[in-house]
Amino acid sequence: MLKEKVMIVEDNPQNMKLLEILLRKSYVLLQAHDGEEALDMATREQPDLIVMDMQLPEMSGIEVTRRLRQMPVFSHTPIIALTAYAMRGDRERFLEAGCNAYLPKPISTRELPVMIERMLQECRKK
Repeated sequence: MLKEKVMIVEDNPQNMKLLEILLRKSYVLLQAHDGEEALDMATREQPDLIVMDMQLPEMSGIEVTRRLRQMPVFSHTPIIALTAYAMRGDRERFLEAGCNAYLPKPISTRELPVMIERMLQECRKK
């Protein structure tokens, strides 16, 4: 069986490395470091799931998510928001922008893989 493609959009090298170590055995990983790169890569590679940092240089993760959601091919692609923002209302703001789930930083090395697998299983059923 082919491994599913997970795109990680993260500008912090330490966080990117952690995510890579956590996920590389289970998925084909695509790595983008800013919003423009994320949009280009997503359009070209069409990942099965996207892990999106909300605080990116130039273009925010919210803006990237909104742009992806405008494209029919990404209307059902699961997007997980990762962020250090954990204030009241942030979760709702990210979900409203088109994210399917929200995980605060520091990244839970237990919760994220479970969340990814659950979301991909739901997609496989459709």
